Amino acid sequence: MNKWALITGASTGLGREFARIFAADGWNVALTARDKARLEALAAELQSRHNIGTQVLPADLSVSGASAEIFDRLRSTPISALVNNAGFGQQGAFAQLHSHVAMMQVNMVALVELTHLFLKPMLERREGRILNVASVAAFQPGPFLTMYYASKAFVHSFSCGLAEELRGSGVTVTVLCPGATRTEFHARAGMRETGKFFPVMDAGKAAAIGYRAMMRGKTVVIPGAIYKVVSAFSKALPATFTARAARKHIEG
Repeated sequence: MNKWALITGASTGLGREFARIFAADGWNVALTARDKARLEALAAELQSRHNIGTQVLPADLSVSGASAEIFDRLRSTPISALVNNAGFGQQGAFAQLHSHVAMMQVNMVALVELTHLFLKPMLERREGRILNVASVAAFQPGPFLTMYYASKAFVHSFSCGLAEELRGSGVTVTVLCPGATRTEFHARAGMRETGKFFPVMDAGKAAAIGYRAMMRGKTVVIPGAIYKVVSAFSKALPATFTARAARKHIEG
């Protein structure tokens, strides 16, 4: 099989697990993240275990133009699957934070740019799969994580709209909305882990659920029964109510 998958945020967490799953299924993988050493170590692991092709593309998606550079480097590579996994959050009062522009660039702008760039050749081939990683945070406001929650709501809405737009084109769009997952996200965001209140899923299990949904062409997937219930309640209740509930949870 000469199919290639591009995975962003591939050096850790869900991105790394997606790379392992694709490689185990015979896909060649193009890996991008900021940490070149981690990417190269992962590429060597996947080549050794699965005898697949790899490309390492160190990039900082918070920098304007990074998406176009990645696309240019992969022009001759037929990317049949795009996994927009890169993203981050930061806990704190919005008025005191200084990372909101970088967060919008990584969580939303780069995701849209990469989707737009790689979608065109997919449509020409009438074949392709796109997986965008959102969160159960997409379904409600999140005080003191306001920008993160809002960015994931954007990813969910964008993905669902695009999935319908592309129906019948040969290209599918899936949005993965995991709950608490065992990655480096919480440490980077300055948050405590949420396992005290909700179960924490292993990154490998969450990635496997997302991969299977992507291959089936499913539009929305929420790993874990408890998070399906939480998301349903979040969508049904007024945003003012869920915002207050989220504040109590986030503040602990």
